[in-house]
Amino acid sequence: MTNELTAAGIDPFDESVYRAVLTRRTAAPAELAADLGCSALRATRALDRLHDHGLVGRLAGVRRRYAAIEPGAAVESLVRSRSAELDRVRSAAGELSRLFAAAQSGAADEEEVEIVTGREALGRWFVRLQQEAHEDVMTLDRPPYALTTSNPVESTALGRGVRYRAVYAPEALEWPGVLADIRALVRRGEQARVLPGLGIKLAVADRRLALMPLSLDLDGVRAAVIRPCTLLDALTDYWELCWKQALPLDAPAEDPLGEEDRLVLTLLVSGLKDEAIARQLGWSVRTMRRRMSRLHDLLGSVNRFQAGVVAARRGWI
Repeated sequence: MTNELTAAGIDPFDESVYRAVLTRRTAAPAELAADLGCSALRATRALDRLHDHGLVGRLAGVRRRYAAIEPGAAVESLVRSRSAELDRVRSAAGELSRLFAAAQSGAADEEEVEIVTGREALGRWFVRLQQEAHEDVMTLDRPPYALTTSNPVESTALGRGVRYRAVYAPEALEWPGVLADIRALVRRGEQARVLPGLGIKLAVADRRLALMPLSLDLDGVRAAVIRPCTLLDALTDYWELCWKQALPLDAPAEDPLGEEDRLVLTLLVSGLKDEAIARQLGWSVRTMRRRMSRLHDLLGSVNRFQAGVVAARRGWI
């Protein structure tokens, strides 16, 4: 059993699982259990820990399946959070990169606009963009998702002081688990807003590197990696415009409403239907409508549009 990543906080068995995923490129827990001679439950728990460390990403879909994140970027992020045994961990990262490279294409040139192809390449660049950020990450977020709806890299980046500001399309909030993930990230420091009609996906790090899918069809997806140029300036300005027009998902300090009540108002104004909001909050539709009735009484409103206008005027959303 290997243990080169122990100094970076990776259990030897988890490292064995990571190496097995690297070899397969994508894998399900049952496949890894067969490779390693362990139970599927043990393999699943190891994958969950690797996911939390930002070493693997869960592929979209009902069935559990995982893809490895490119080691050169992923392991380096772990190394930065620890001061001991740096040489040993970096040596392991180099070895893992060579293993990963055997199943992947070579690196592209450092051009102002670089085109990458495929879900895995898009996912790797999104991880790399965040791990290389020093000051801030700005995103426009909407479905569909290349690998997974969650973003385990963000929590680590927030912990080292990177500021995150995210604008979400209402459609993103209808995906199972997404709203709960956003609320957890907001508690860790993310600034989140929602904007109806958001038509593109975009991520910008430190205003020096951007990633933008060129279509919302993820079959054979192509994405642009954009380095400093006038196109990057224009995309950054567009993000700022979206941010100004979007509704905050984090409550102001003087908000007299409860967190859930304010969130209900924000989602209603964003265009989500009663059924979608109830599903995201784990309520029945009857509970959702009862809470909305109480909000109408509090605001003196008779419909969702009027409730949104009154709440916005009062600075509650």
